[in-house]
Amino acid sequence: MQKSLLDAGRWRPWEFALWLAAFALPLAMPSHSLMVNEIAIVALFAMSLDLILGFTGIVSLGHAAFFGFGAYVAALFAKLVVPDPTVGLLFAVVATAALGAVASVTILRGSDLTRLMVTLGTALLLLELANKLDWLTGGADGLQGVVLGPVLGLFEFDLFGRTAAWYSLSVVLVLFVVMRHLVRSPFGATLKAIRDNRLRAMAIGIPVVSRIAVVYTVAAAVAGAAGALLAQTTGFASLDVLAFDRSADVLLMLVIGGVGWLYGGIAGAVVFKLLQDLLSSVTPQYWMFWIGLILVLLVLVGRDRVLRPWTVFKR
Repeated sequence: MQKSLLDAGRWRPWEFALWLAAFALPLAMPSHSLMVNEIAIVALFAMSLDLILGFTGIVSLGHAAFFGFGAYVAALFAKLVVPDPTVGLLFAVVATAALGAVASVTILRGSDLTRLMVTLGTALLLLELANKLDWLTGGADGLQGVVLGPVLGLFEFDLFGRTAAWYSLSVVLVLFVVMRHLVRSPFGATLKAIRDNRLRAMAIGIPVVSRIAVVYTVAAAVAGAAGALLAQTTGFASLDVLAFDRSADVLLMLVIGGVGWLYGGIAGAVVFKLLQDLLSSVTPQYWMFWIGLILVLLVLVGRDRVLRPWTVFKR
């Protein structure tokens, strides 16, 4: 088993090529740097949900709670404390991890339906709280006037979004390496055992409760990092980051890209954002209809059949 884990942990040549291409995009296509930045952020958000859904089997309809919390924390930190983006990002990650640790208590018991409602309720509570505390969050108008300093004191954010794209891609790569190591470790193997059969996992001595609490906390921290990146690179945080649509969209990304595979979150984010950009430019009012139709076709035909040429990369 140890040998198989070591083999699974090795990086393939196509992975290096993929990440090099991603970092080259802002330079090769500077006019699309903002899109690259947005895709990187939502891909990180999708991978954070995949940690609990794809690898642990914990369903959630309120993952936007951590995304939005991280966004507001980073924005408030930059506005009220220090405008340094890296310090603000670290603070947002720690704060969101603490929120995730507290929220993990609510999903340890009950059925999948119970968890759906509890996670959705957590996001709705934070949404209403952000709306009511308008003196702090700006309420429905959003938190404006967020000005960030240069990244590492060297790289200023530019109007074209290249610095923002490279900053987000760097954070995504670092957190991807951490998550990749986590899910391909013995700890990750216990998560998959819990996903497949929780009672059997308990019977063989796996501490199910503590494992779920830890992975939920880690997933919350990663989602908070994605939210913080959005607030820092746009200089704005609004109630939209806590909305139900945000949680629904990230679920759709995992449906498209596939669960239980971190690159599935990246693939789903790329396809979803490109489709959204293309379809909204053609039919601004009905673009969600066409995305829904594509999802229906994926379900009817079978996602594995449609994406069969790409399954070789999972090996």
